[in-house]
Amino acid sequence: MLLTAAPAFSLVNPQVEHQGLPLFSSVPSAQSSSSFLRLSSPSNGVGSAVVFASKGSENKPLTGVVFEPFEEVKKELNLVPTLPQVSLARQKFSEECEAAINQQINVEYSISYGYHAMLAYFDRDNVALDGFAKFFNELSLRDRGQAEKLMRYQNKRGGRVQLLEISLPLSEFDHGVKGHALHAMEFALSMEKIANARLLHLHRIALRNHDAQLADFVESEFLSMQVEAIKKIAEHVSQLRRVGAGHGVWHLNQMLLREGGIA
Repeated sequence: MLLTAAPAFSLVNPQVEHQGLPLFSSVPSAQSSSSFLRLSSPSNGVGSAVVFASKGSENKPLTGVVFEPFEEVKKELNLVPTLPQVSLARQKFSEECEAAINQQINVEYSISYGYHAMLAYFDRDNVALDGFAKFFNELSLRDRGQAEKLMRYQNKRGGRVQLLEISLPLSEFDHGVKGHALHAMEFALSMEKIANARLLHLHRIALRNHDAQLADFVESEFLSMQVEAIKKIAEHVSQLRRVGAGHGVWHLNQMLLREGGIA
C-alpha cells in the first residue's frame, strides 16, 4: 500500500467543501477540547480524504496522508497472464521446484507399482501369505495417495503435472538363502529409504529457491510419515531375520493380517 504525503489545506475537495461534507471532519467533544474524526461520503461519489484536527472551536485542515492501495494493484495487474494456457494462480513458483515435484510424483508411483507387484506375488496360491499381501497392498495405496497429493499441490501452485515413465518392477521375490518374505521386506525397506532421500532432495530444492510454502508442505505431509514407515519395516526385517524362513514367517503373516497398515 502506498502512502503519499499531502501538504496542509490541500486535501479538501472543493465540490465537497461547498456542500459542507468533507470526507473526514472534526467533531468537538463535549468532555474535552479535542475532537474525533467522522467519515462522510458525498452524494455524488466524488471526493478525496480530508483530515481535520481541532482544539476548542477552531477547525483547520491538517497535513495528512492519501492512501493509494490500488497503485500496487496496478503493478500486479500487468503481471497477470492473459494467455489461456498459462496459470493465473502461479506466484513465486520456480521451474526447478515444478520439475522436482514431477520427479517425486514419478518416484511415488514407481514405488507404488513395486508394492503392487509384491501384492500379486504373495497372493499366489503357491505362496499364500495373505498377511504380507495385505501389508504390501496398503503400502501401494499409500504411495499412490502420496503421488496424487503431489499432483493436486502442483496444480494448486500453478505448475503442470507431467507423468514420467515408470520402470518395470520385480515380479519374483524367491531367494534361496533369505526366503521370499525377508527378501521382499528388505526390498521394501530399500524403497522407503529411496523415497525419503528423494523427499529430502525436494525439500532442499524448495529451500534453495526460497519457497517456504513447498518446504512446509513436504515437512508436514510427508517426512514424518516416511520416518515412521522406515521404522516399521525395519522392525519387520529384524523379526524375519530372527525367525528364519520357516514357521516363524507364518506367525508374522498372521500378525500382519490382524494389525493395521502403516498409512
